[in-house]
Amino acid sequence: VKTHLQAQTLAAVAVGHQHNHESISSAFKSIYKQHGVAGLWRGVTGAVPRVAVGSAAQLATFTSAKDWVCERQWFREGSWAAVLAGGMVSGVAVAVTMTPFDVVSTRLYNQPVDADGTGKLYRGFLDCILQISSKEGLLGLYKGIGAVYLRLGPHTVLSLFFWDELRKM
Repeated sequence: VKTHLQAQTLAAVAVGHQHNHESISSAFKSIYKQHGVAGLWRGVTGAVPRVAVGSAAQLATFTSAKDWVCERQWFREGSWAAVLAGGMVSGVAVAVTMTPFDVVSTRLYNQPVDADGTGKLYRGFLDCILQISSKEGLLGLYKGIGAVYLRLGPHTVLSLFFWDELRKM
């Protein structure tokens, strides 16, 4: 529903498939009416690996980055600056690992579908990756990485900062 609504625009500036929902509730109703519950879950094959990879990258890089800046004596052990530096590095790692999954999920969510809910452009997660890579190159999987970092960077820094502070308590 979110992807349908975010992609929706005037016909004069439209890029990609348009779903033309009037509101959140009409989008839910329309998708459910046309494709059932499964239609509301279309694209989940790209979203689940996205979250798994992003969380793994976030957790694996935070402590290592935080320890690394302390070992180099850029910041003292346990300082909020070391935590923020570790969070920033972790945010970059999250953006780099999650962006391909974001691109694939968005393409799967937003593709037009036939009457039985089968995608008209991609047969699934792997087919989407292969088509993007072959038609747009590997960098095609990194479209929007700047915007992804602007969203995930602050989120990662703040989440890890508060987690670290709560852990100390």
